[in-house]
Order: sequence, then C-alpha cells, then structure tokens
Amino acid sequence: MAETLSEIDLPHQVKTLWLKGISAVETQNHAFAVVLLQAVLKDAPGFLEGRKVLRKCEIQMTGGSRKKAGLFGSRGGGLPLMKLQSQAKKDPEGTLVALEKELEKDPFHEQVNDLMFDIFMRMNLLDSAAFALETVRRGHPENTRLLHKLAEYYLARDMPQEASDVYADIVKQDPTDSSAIKGTKDSIARASMKKQGWETSSDMRDLMRNSGESADLEKANRAAMTRDQLEEKRDALIARYEEDPNQLAVVKDLAQVFEQLEDWPHSATFYSWAHSLSNGDVALQRRAATMKDKASDFEIKELERAVSEQPNDLDAKEKLDSIKSERLTLQVSERKARVDQNPTDPQLRFELGQALYNIGDHSAAIPHLQQAKQNPHIRTRVLLLLGRTFRAKGMFDLALKQLSDALADMSAGMDPTKKEILYEKGLIHAETGDHAAALNAFKSIYEVDYGYRDVADRVEKSYS
Repeated sequence: MAETLSEIDLPHQVKTLWLKGISAVETQNHAFAVVLLQAVLKDAPGFLEGRKVLRKCEIQMTGGSRKKAGLFGSRGGGLPLMKLQSQAKKDPEGTLVALEKELEKDPFHEQVNDLMFDIFMRMNLLDSAAFALETVRRGHPENTRLLHKLAEYYLARDMPQEASDVYADIVKQDPTDSSAIKGTKDSIARASMKKQGWETSSDMRDLMRNSGESADLEKANRAAMTRDQLEEKRDALIARYEEDPNQLAVVKDLAQVFEQLEDWPHSATFYSWAHSLSNGDVALQRRAATMKDKASDFEIKELERAVSEQPNDLDAKEKLDSIKSERLTLQVSERKARVDQNPTDPQLRFELGQALYNIGDHSAAIPHLQQAKQNPHIRTRVLLLLGRTFRAKGMFDLALKQLSDALADMSAGMDPTKKEILYEKGLIHAETGDHAAALNAFKSIYEVDYGYRDVADRVEKSYS
C-alpha cells in the first residue's frame, strides 16, 4: 500500500467525496464533513491528509473533550479491545473503520490511537502510524508510555530531532524519567551527527565505540514494537524468569514490558521485586509506586464507567466513593513515608503536597510545595499546584502571584502546562470580578487551541 497517498492519487469517486468533505469543512458543517471523510478513508486508508482533516473536525465537534468511548466502555455494545486486536490481524482496513467511528466520539482516545498505530505499522503506513501517536501526544501529554513509544518509533526511522522533541515533552511531565533524560541527550547528539553527515562515514562505529552510542542506536532501532511483538517478548521473559526469578535485568525488563502493555498491577509487582533485588534502587521504587497508582486509577475508571452506565446502582456508587477515599488516604501515608526517608528530595515533597491537596488538606500541602519549588525541573508544576491550593483557601492574590511567577519562568511558546496555568488564572480573575483580565487569559489559549476546555465558548460569548 502506498505511503502516503496524495489527493492526486485518489480514485475519481473518492476524490469527489474528498472535495465535498472539504467544502463541508469550509462551511463549518463538521458533522457532515466527518461522515464524508470517514467514507474517503474507508476506500483510501493511506490518505493521511484526509485523516488529519477528519481529526481536526472531530476535535472541533467534541471541543477536545475526553468522552467515554462506547467501544471499550459500554456493556453489550461494540467490540471489546481484545477482539479488535485479533480482528486487526485478519482485516486491518476494516478494523480502522471501526476505530475511526470511536474517534468521532473522542479523537484523543489513547487506546484507540495506540491500536491504530499498530495497525498502520503492519500496513506499512508509517507516517499515519506517527500521526496516531502524535494525536495522543497532543491530547494526553501525561501518557508518557505512549510518548516513549513515539520517540522510539522516530529513532527507528532515523528521525532523531523529532525523537528529541518528544523526549523533552516527557521530561516536562516527569522530570525524574531517567530514560527520557538520556533519550533527549542521545537524540540531540544523533541529530547533530546526522546534520553533519557523520552517518555516511565508514568510521561511524569507531567514532561512537568509546561512548557506547552504537549499541544505543541499535537498541533504539529495535524499540518501536507492536503489541504482538511486546506480548512475544513478555512470554519469552516470563520463561526466563521462571528459570531464575532473581535475575535483576530480567525482572526489570518484565516490569517495563508489562508497563508498555498497560498491565499496571503486574508492572507494579515486578518493579517492586526489582527494587528488592537491587538493594534499594530509588528509581525502581518510584516506578513501582507509579504503576500502583495507575492500577488504582484504572480500577476507579472502570467503576466510574459502571456508575455512569447504571446511575441507580447505589452499591457501585458506594464502592467507588469508598475506593477513592481509601486510595487518597493511602497515597498520603505512602508519600509521607518517602519524605521521611529522604526529606531533602523536592520531587518527593511535591508528590506529598499533591496528595495532601487531593484530600483537601490545603494548609498541610503548602509548606511541602514551597520546599519543592527549589527544584527548577518541577518548579512550574509546583507553582501551578500552589496557585490552586491558595485558590482553594480563598487567597486569590497569593494564587495569582504563584501563577504569574510560573508564567514568567516559561518560554514564549504554548505547551499543555502553560494552558493549564492560563486557564486557572482566568478562572480566578473571573471569580474576583476582573473580567477583562480573565478574558485576556482565555484569549491567549483560544489563539492557539480552539478546542481547549470551554475557552471558545467563554471568548466567543464576550463578543456577543
């Protein structure tokens, strides 16, 4: 299959639908445009430009909201994820059609886009595969697992500059991610070598031998794995683990593969075991805690979905409330223990402050967040949370000061964190009656991201 089809390559009937779709977009008839563009892609799955326009229409229609997707959430309706993964091997194009219907409801859906990436890779539609994960990067920048997958994909395609940009986004989300930090440095070095033409040199391996970069690059070229490949790797590692459960390297690899497969409980178990085998590696301890949190998040989301589908099920609602409360209390106790073990670590202070904020103990959160500001890598996120904490206490002037300090530290560009800060600032200005300042904050977001939360509605109402 051609990668990538252009408008010229489209068959006559498909091109007619495409032109009608573009006309519908121009007249702001996004719902009709979506129907037409889905029909175009059904017949021309390699037409990436059409997929990009379709996604923009869907974002306009949903306002960028993260709705519950029926395909993976509803009971008795649609095909479950596992069945679609199996179906994709036999009928990739047909599976793409089903997945596109789901993205109509939530264009940023992480699981759908991840599965689309795997399908596009099997079909050798490489640019379309990248677009699927770039959509997640835009809508869910906190999903560092899929961002790692995207960066590894770029490295495998010898696109180190693009990989470097993705790794930089990961570090913004998790400044403690040592793999992303190393990936950033390696990608920048590789991009520099590529720019200077070193990759054509027969002596490149000699140039990199001492630093070990040759092995790193070869590893990266094998890293962009599909789900099938990850499952094969998991099974092979399990066989090795059963022979000797005390091999640290095998246990770490298993934990990472389970993480990539989004099997959070097993990932947490193996990270914890790796921490024990490593004689106290703090990074492994943190990964175990993160996986445990994700496992709890998944359980809560499943219960929330059940409650939303059956709002009269009081037992499910009571269970959900109980689990949420238990989880928040447990987080505070666990993070307090980590701070007691290492009281000078700003990252741990930030995590404890966040847990205290989540249970509503805002006064207790403030001193921990103030200490966390010492770390320049997380300072912006700390100031954002401090602003929210002061706002929760009704101390609006102090809240605005934190948010203004955070903006002063940031570059002129617009990233997800900056949007959060501006939105929070706009809400506070609105609450305090400074509507002009609130509008300016919302307009700053509106100019670059029409679909962000409800800024479009807020800005456009001001003109009417």
